[in-house]
Amino acid sequence: MNLEMQRFKAEFFKALSHPLRIRILEILAEGEKSVNEIQILAGSEGSAVSQQLQVLRAKNIVSGTKDGNKVIYTLKDPMIIDLLAVARQIFNNHLVDTITILDKFKEEEEVPAVTPKN
Repeated sequence: MNLEMQRFKAEFFKALSHPLRIRILEILAEGEKSVNEIQILAGSEGSAVSQQLQVLRAKNIVSGTKDGNKVIYTLKDPMIIDLLAVARQIFNNHLVDTITILDKFKEEEEVPAVTPKN
């Protein structure tokens, strides 16, 4: 069972491993949208959006429902919103760590070098 869970997680994160797919999920976190709405909000071509939506659908991350001649997409599990928020916090933590390291380097450069007396 543990191996099954690890495989599921690996496949799940693989499905999230594209910037446009992440952007689509961020858009859908705001509510259901049509392909055209997603395309406009993502600033991407329709074919690229459709291709990435297909990947997300295949992994049961989003679902699509026909509404006349368009398909309306929604998140399958609202916990995706929490996952995206956690990912953002991890990113922010990395930035804070990087800024702290850079500040230390800057402080070290500003300290005048002391030459030993003979």
